[in-house]
Amino acid sequence: MLTDRYVHPEMGRIWSEEAKFDSWMEVETAAAEVMAEVGIIPKEAAEAIRAKGAYSIERIDAIEKDVKHDVIAFTQAMAENVGEAGRFIHFGLTSYDVVDTALGMRLRDATDLILKNVDALLGVLKTRAHDHKRTLMVGRTHGVHAEPMTFGMKLALWYAEMERNRKRLSDARDAVAVGKLSGAVGTFAHLPPDIEEKLCDKLGLAAAPISTQVLQRDRHAEALAALAITASTLDKIAVEIRSLQRTEIREVEEFFSDKQKGSSAMPHKRNPVASEQISGLARVVRGNLQVALENVPLWNERDISHSSAERMILPSSYILTDHILRRATTVLDNLIVYPDTMRANLDSMKGLVFSGQVLLLLSKKGLAREDAYRVVQRNAMAVWQDKGTLRELLGGDGDVAEWLSADELDEAFDLERQMEHIDTIYRRVFGS
Repeated sequence: MLTDRYVHPEMGRIWSEEAKFDSWMEVETAAAEVMAEVGIIPKEAAEAIRAKGAYSIERIDAIEKDVKHDVIAFTQAMAENVGEAGRFIHFGLTSYDVVDTALGMRLRDATDLILKNVDALLGVLKTRAHDHKRTLMVGRTHGVHAEPMTFGMKLALWYAEMERNRKRLSDARDAVAVGKLSGAVGTFAHLPPDIEEKLCDKLGLAAAPISTQVLQRDRHAEALAALAITASTLDKIAVEIRSLQRTEIREVEEFFSDKQKGSSAMPHKRNPVASEQISGLARVVRGNLQVALENVPLWNERDISHSSAERMILPSSYILTDHILRRATTVLDNLIVYPDTMRANLDSMKGLVFSGQVLLLLSKKGLAREDAYRVVQRNAMAVWQDKGTLRELLGGDGDVAEWLSADELDEAFDLERQMEHIDTIYRRVFGS
């Protein structure tokens, strides 16, 4: 059961019981209106269904206790409020004509809300990336200092990845914003295909080119895959924030309010709890994808094995992704950045981060790469042993002096030279 703290009202409404039955009623009502337009049922019946159609969850539950079928319970409860015209509710339809078409409406709306939240996050990432375009820091590989970069580059990287997530989600929206009215095995035995097309158009959906009794579950798996990848990107961002907030690094920090407490036992604690929550909930979203994939192979033209699982994984994946998107946006918007610490950490290894540039300059001058590597590594290892800075040691190495002047060696340690392509990178990510 999802705790209320994760459920935003907008997304929670989409996955509420009321919204489910409202969408069922809209499908039933719109189907009646489309059939009335072509003379399949009386026009007056469709008007009565629109005007008087209603239900109560209590009544549906009471009927379902006897009939053991949720759609029959719903249509009976709805028909009781319509009167004589109630006999035309669900005319020519099978249960999943209603259930899957209505689900397509809810998945469309839920994905639209996710896309809105992605856009909000993209806006924050873009702003902060430009704020820190030139904020120098050390890049790390394997958790070890590698070469200089800027904090803005991290943010730009996350922006580019979230743009790819947006495209995946937009494609997934098209995959799930689909309805069907093709009957028990997809043959349109009771209603012609043009009724399906008109109904779906009326509901803002595409009509499935072909279906069985159900829409095929690869569509829903695609949506949950897009959510899972998006959640994984948010996890990736959260993991980086958690790493950079470690006391020994402390280059960034989640905002910590005046009344906030980090530990019941240690008053000094300021923990990255929001980022940790993002990482934890992303695991649930990824786990749900496995279930969605297992829902794809159904028996013949339909079985019901997917249904109970979908009642769990669809609301859960959308609600949790919605929550961690909002949480990540707040974290990044209020993230405290420590440029001075970033610069201090960059300088802390006494120039080792420039070893690659020295290697290239020596090779360019004519020294064999293997020999150049040996010379630079020999001096770098001495820095690890705290025998001086890399610039000092290289400057005193006769093998280096044979190939590089002091000015040329200084050039290898020029940070501005290392960052000369930042503008190009930003143009590639954000455009002109």
